[in-house]
Amino acid sequence: MMRSVGICLSVALCCGMGVSAQQVSMANATPQQLAGIAKDNSRHFGDDPDDGGPLAKDLSHSLKPAAVAAAMRKVGDWQMARSEPYFDRIWTWSVLYSGYMAAADSLNYPPYRDAMLAMGKKFDWQLRSHLPDADDQSIGQTYLELYLLKKDPAMMKPTQEELDALIAGPHVSRRRGKTLVWWWCDALFMAPPVWARMYAVTGDRKYITYLDEEWAKTSDLLWDKQEHLYARDRDYLTRTEANGKKMFWARGNGWVMGGLARTLEYLPKDDPARAMYETQLKEMAARMAELQGKDGMWRSGLLDPANYDLPEMSGSALITYGLAWGVNHGVLDGKVYRPVIARAWSGMLDHVYADGRLGCVQQTGAEPAPFKATSSYTYGVGAFLLAGSEIRAMEMHPHRAGKAR
Repeated sequence: MMRSVGICLSVALCCGMGVSAQQVSMANATPQQLAGIAKDNSRHFGDDPDDGGPLAKDLSHSLKPAAVAAAMRKVGDWQMARSEPYFDRIWTWSVLYSGYMAAADSLNYPPYRDAMLAMGKKFDWQLRSHLPDADDQSIGQTYLELYLLKKDPAMMKPTQEELDALIAGPHVSRRRGKTLVWWWCDALFMAPPVWARMYAVTGDRKYITYLDEEWAKTSDLLWDKQEHLYARDRDYLTRTEANGKKMFWARGNGWVMGGLARTLEYLPKDDPARAMYETQLKEMAARMAELQGKDGMWRSGLLDPANYDLPEMSGSALITYGLAWGVNHGVLDGKVYRPVIARAWSGMLDHVYADGRLGCVQQTGAEPAPFKATSSYTYGVGAFLLAGSEIRAMEMHPHRAGKAR
């Protein structure tokens, strides 16, 4: 059967048989996967209607800052209107908040930042749990960014108290059967940027020491030195795709690329581990350029794209964000990666609906899985806003997009 390429319309036909790519994809979903989608929808993370309506026709695929801003506002405003009443502290929301913080700065649009301030006050600047794992630390990124703007100690004190408690306690996972603190690769987006920001707030290098030590442990376990990709966790070190190649999840590796960017942004220039982070970003970027689809996006299973009918938005957006950040900060060569970024942004815009829905976002999970073309979840929008913000910076300051150092 032909695989759909390009715009993942739910009405796009495969093989002339009246079967859409969406139907092909969901026909392979297991009962457990369907139950997971229903749970995500019930928690207001997003939804996946059978019909998302027409795709947007008013967006330019240009990288000009105004064109990128229009796409960001269309998607960001749609998500805000749907989601603000349900704001929570779980990671699915905290990634969205990171996107809104970046977009507020990029677009000079205070309402997004005001919504984040209101969110922080709603939760009294508390993390989601005591002695939080990486997922529950992630909202601290937004709290600390707001503190750096407002200098209100109430915004950072609860997060600092929790990080200090984690430093003082055993540096092991509280989850049964796991040993590492950051035992899954997604954690490298959720937690390290919090620790780097806490260093920026306090100037205390103990937060960087903890960050460097724990990242090194995770990297030693999950980083594939031949493929230059991360396994999702220990259970996936030997997991393979239908074509026999290793299973590397696009969103999981997007989490790492985004985590590298967001950590490096606040990491001390003289940190001994900085070169390692930059090297990993360079190696992942080169691999992603090789794996990019003809439509500019990446499939959920990076090494078996033919096995996945639809491109996946959250992984693609996070990868694009990491690439654009790398170009903007002199880690990646703009001449090499700007075309990759341009193709990715254009491909992502093909999945924005007329009302602002951002489609092709895989539901929560730990590996590639079927989803609908209309599937839209909060963290995918956060990743899209992060990518757009860095692309605007790249285009507004083209001198930064030169040769990497």
